[in-house]
Amino acid sequence: MAKARHMLAAALLASAFAFPALAADTIKIGVIYPLTGNAAPAGNSAKDAVELGLEIVNGLHPELKGIPLAETAGLPNLGGAKIELVSADHQGNPSVGQNQTLRLISQDKVVAMLGAYHSSVALTATAAAERQGIPFLVADSVALNITQRGFKWTFRVGPIAPDFAKAYTTFLTELKKSGTKIDSIAIVNENTDYGSSVAASVLEAAHQANIPVAAQIAYNANSTDVSAQVLQLKDKKPDAVIFISYSADTVLYFKTMKNLDYLPPIIIGDDAGFSDPTFIPNVGDLAQGALNRSAWDAGKPGTITYKVNEMFKAKYGRDLDDTSARWMQGFLVLADAINRAGSIDPEKIQAALKATDLKADQLMIGYRGVKFDETGQNTLSATYLIQLQGKEYKSVWPADHATATLEWPMKGWKK
Repeated sequence: MAKARHMLAAALLASAFAFPALAADTIKIGVIYPLTGNAAPAGNSAKDAVELGLEIVNGLHPELKGIPLAETAGLPNLGGAKIELVSADHQGNPSVGQNQTLRLISQDKVVAMLGAYHSSVALTATAAAERQGIPFLVADSVALNITQRGFKWTFRVGPIAPDFAKAYTTFLTELKKSGTKIDSIAIVNENTDYGSSVAASVLEAAHQANIPVAAQIAYNANSTDVSAQVLQLKDKKPDAVIFISYSADTVLYFKTMKNLDYLPPIIIGDDAGFSDPTFIPNVGDLAQGALNRSAWDAGKPGTITYKVNEMFKAKYGRDLDDTSARWMQGFLVLADAINRAGSIDPEKIQAALKATDLKADQLMIGYRGVKFDETGQNTLSATYLIQLQGKEYKSVWPADHATATLEWPMKGWKK
């Protein structure tokens, strides 16, 4: 009996030391961004945002009360374990994104994935994670088919192409009813999965709203000359042009429009290049009055969004934008699910993601909440319109979210 008691005591002592060691283990999440290539500025800004999200989760931030995991250090349901990010550059290349995802899963043993900016990359990367049975949370890629393939391991927090398209046509319809001339629009889209998917959704929404489309112009995002496309717009004279473009090509279009003296009454940018941190410094003086879609607004002093933005600004010297904010929110949703799972078992993380039910006041972005449907799409995402006025974007639509008055027509470089 004495020997048995001694063995039991030894076992209990060993357990007492084992649990803290387990709690100290890190939980690896793989993240793929475009850190090089024509979308590198957006990718690196997204990386900054996710790393600040990591600080919020791993540290103590009682000032962010309401944000899941902000007020505790690490993941409480996993003994306070910290998250470790294992990042990789997909270069905007779908095959590289697929290979990096497989490497992070098989070699680095990540328990979940986050990505990917380019929809074309998200399509291949999520397919790789699906085959491996690893949850993949899509932070911002918007092509409709990403969550339309019957996958069980893919979840998307942000809005999708039909949401944007409906927002654009509803906005234009309201303007037309108020007396603004909206006789036709044009769509200019880069020709990969992202641009093609959003363009198709805009075409459908315009048809349903009885808004004629004067032209749809598809182009290669790596183009070095878009003069022909701009001259085509100049000939068609649409009342609004919707650009679905990445970073370098968005800048190229504005410079070309100025050189060819073409400025439509309004330009609507579909996030991406218009939210890139290099957009305003490079062509902000040419793009005065350009509209952009966004679910991000820094908000008033004292709000959670304001506090998060101030943290980001203090660390990186600039404000969050819609793209980087969506990445941070995606990471926070994934971290919350892993904590609720209380496990690094992918199936338990998958089940926790399916059970996600976050409310608007638990988010740092302007979604109505986070709740996934059977396809993995967040049914409570949202999008609004902001306008470049001076050196910053200001919310102008819908009216209940507006912080500034819409300027129409846009000024562009003709101040």
